[in-house]
This record gives sequence, C-alpha cells and structure tokens, in this order.
Amino acid sequence: MAIPITVAYGDGIGPEIMEATLHILKEAGANLDIDVIEVGEKVYLRGVSTGIEPSSWESLRRTRCFLKAPMTTPQGGGYKSLNVTIRSALGLYANVRPCIAYYPFVETKYPGMDVVIVRENEEDLYTGIEYQQSQGAVHALKLISRIGSEKIIAYAFEYARVNKRAKVTCFVKDNIMKLSDGLFHKLFDEIGEEYPEIAKEHWIVDIGAAKLATSPKDFDVIVMPNLYGDILSDVAAQIAGSVGLAGSANIGDAGAMFEAIHGSAPRRAGQNIANPSGLIQSAILMLKHIGEGECAVRIENGWRRTLEEGIHTYDIFKEGSSKQKVGTREFAAAVAKRLGQKPETLKIAVDTGKARIPARRLKERAIEKKELVGIDLFIDYAGTTSALKLSLDGVKTDALTLKVIYNRGAEVWPGGFEETCCIDQYRLRYLSKAATPLRDAEILQLLGELAKAKIEVVATQNLYTFNGRAGYAGAS
Repeated sequence: MAIPITVAYGDGIGPEIMEATLHILKEAGANLDIDVIEVGEKVYLRGVSTGIEPSSWESLRRTRCFLKAPMTTPQGGGYKSLNVTIRSALGLYANVRPCIAYYPFVETKYPGMDVVIVRENEEDLYTGIEYQQSQGAVHALKLISRIGSEKIIAYAFEYARVNKRAKVTCFVKDNIMKLSDGLFHKLFDEIGEEYPEIAKEHWIVDIGAAKLATSPKDFDVIVMPNLYGDILSDVAAQIAGSVGLAGSANIGDAGAMFEAIHGSAPRRAGQNIANPSGLIQSAILMLKHIGEGECAVRIENGWRRTLEEGIHTYDIFKEGSSKQKVGTREFAAAVAKRLGQKPETLKIAVDTGKARIPARRLKERAIEKKELVGIDLFIDYAGTTSALKLSLDGVKTDALTLKVIYNRGAEVWPGGFEETCCIDQYRLRYLSKAATPLRDAEILQLLGELAKAKIEVVATQNLYTFNGRAGYAGAS
C-alpha cells in the first residue's frame, strides 16, 4: 500500500523546490499517497494567525508525516511561527540536522565534516512565554523540563547507536544557568551511563561553538537545548558548505515533519534558480523514517553523483570546478537521471534499515519533599535603591524578612555598588523567618503590606526547596 504523507508547497521558492523534489521522488519509485495542504503567507493573510487552516490538522494527524517547503511569516505582531506551532502541537520533540561536507564539489574549509546536530524542539525560550510589566524591561521564560531533556538526550544516544556513531557531545551554559542548563547537563551524564560503548563529552556552549567552527572533525553527534541548537545547526550547515544543502527532520513519537532549514527567499521566487537540495535532503530523511530506505539511498547517491559531475545551481557554482550551471528544474532532472548511480569520490550512501529511533520509556523517579520557603517579588519602581529600601523598612510581617534586593540579577542591597546600572524593575527576595514551610496566607499578608506602602508588585516567583535543595538561583 502507498504510504500517506502530507505535503505543503510553501511560499517564495517553496513551490519550485517542492515540484523538483516530488519529481525526483516519483522517478525514484517512492510509494507515496500525497495529500496537499496550504500553509503560510496566504493563510496568514486570510486572518488565520497560525498560518494553517484548522481543517489541515486532520491531514497531519492522519498521515503523521509532513513534507513542508519553506514559508513566509508576515512581518509585524500577531503572527505565530507555524513551525513552532506544529512541533509543539504534534509533540515533535527532536530536531535532527545532518551537516555534511561535499568537498571538493562544494567549497568548504573542512573536508570530511560529518556532524549531526540533535536539538530539543519544544521548550527552552521557544515556548514564546514573554511579558512586559514595566516601561523599561521585558521577561522571557526559559523553560527546561526533566521530561523534555530526558527525551531529547536519550534520542541523541539512540541515534548514535542506530547509526553507528562513536560520540555524543552536550552543549549547555550551566556555568551561568545552573538550574535550567544544569538539569540538562545532569541528565546527559545520567543517561550517558546507559551507553558505555559511546564516548561522551560536555562543552560550555560558547567555547564549544568556537571549537565547532574551527575543528568540526572533533564532533560526531551534538545534543543541545532548543535555542543553542537552532543557532548552531545553521552555523554547522554553513561551515559544511551551505545552509542551502541541509535538510531537517522533526521527530516525535506519533509523527514527523521534514523541511529544508533555509527560508522562503521570495526575491528568488519564480526564476527557476533556487537550489532544491535542502528539501531533497529532507525528503531523503523522510523516506528513511517511513521505511523507504532503499528509495532514499537511490536518491542520495544520485544526488551526490550529480554534484560530482559538476552540475550545480547558481549558489554553489564555481568557475573552474563546476561544469554546468543549471536551474531548479534542470537540477532535479539531472538527479532523476542518475538515480541508483553511486558517487565515485563522495561517500556512498547505504541503507541501514534502522532509521526509526525507539521511544524512550521515561524513568520513574522518587517524589521529592517540596517546601515553600520564600518568594521573589518583581516590582515596577523608578526610584533609587536607597529610596526603595527606605520604603521597604516600613513593610513588616510575622513570617517573612527581606534578604536581598536585585536589579537585573545584580545584588544592590545589602551589598552592591553605586556604579551598578539599575532599571525600573527590582526583585525583592523575602525568605521565611522560621524553619517551617510558609503558608499562602503569610505570602498574602506580605503582598498586602507592600500594597499599603504603594510598592507595585508586577510578578511573583515562589521559592521552594526539594529535599532541602534550593530550587532557585542565588541561594546561599
């Protein structure tokens, strides 16, 4: 039986590169039942803020496989990222981006580069949870969960095992974000112990990124939280040769989406010049995912043979080494003509027959004892720190005492320096006076006293301990 998939032609160069890709899939004998939906700019401009009609969700949930061309999100507020919406709605927690060098046929400083970025896909700053509560500051919530981290880290190790990769590296910034990135790192170490045959290493993301940019051969599979993975997968793809050649898979336990990592390039639309390779690579990842590995290998080898023969689109064409500059349709025809042929210089693709990564059974964990021990209060206050402290001297409660005043994370009382630049949003940390947990009524009493003192509280964060361990930053 034909395998059902959903296809969207997208915007800009999307329709051209999708036509080229589907032509190759057809010529390769891919056994597909294609359902076409419309997403992107036209849907946005019809007043649908998500960029996808409600009726299209039925197709995505039925086929559980989505091949999507790039799309344009109109500028301005009120428009949601379709990619983020689909990833979160369908639970596509793993973003997989192979970054491979095709030297000498595609220019790169790093011949032999073959790095796979495995990026967490649902949380981190990409939840889009943001607030403005004063004139001079906004908040963005970085959400790192145990379940989200455990799933993506386990996926990276399973990917390495299935694809016979030797090493998995973790990039985080837990020297600064000790709780959020610290949790990711801790789980990486914990889960890594289940894979003794695979080498493990950890890098702080800034120096890790520098090393990736200068010595990509030292990496194999890299797993990262969402934001770092988004940025560095583009960097890695460009280092390998071109972002335009890189495909992307978004994988969940009950579905998958495949897309090129480049944008819709509306200035290039309708000119038959766009390189369809990124979407072709995405389609190859899709075929492997749905069990059409033999077809995927025929296309992959045919595509590599086309590169070897110097048949290139404008973006990678180079005088002296390329043989023929072709357009989008002509490039697709050249790949279709070479289906099943094997490259002579580049690595020959083979069908491993093991493309799907098994879902991880999450470990049961003991429930920790959780106790409320204090509260952080964000206030809108445009005065000086000394004036603020004077106002707070009159705020008294039976259960809580003011321990620290922060501004942009810097302590400004009882320590601090007059050189510290302060904005109109302070954070007041109140902790329990007693060893016993706080009650909600005691928090409410504090809020009432602050209101009497005309201190405007714009946000609060309860402070908890877990088995006696502080669940908040800055705990002494």
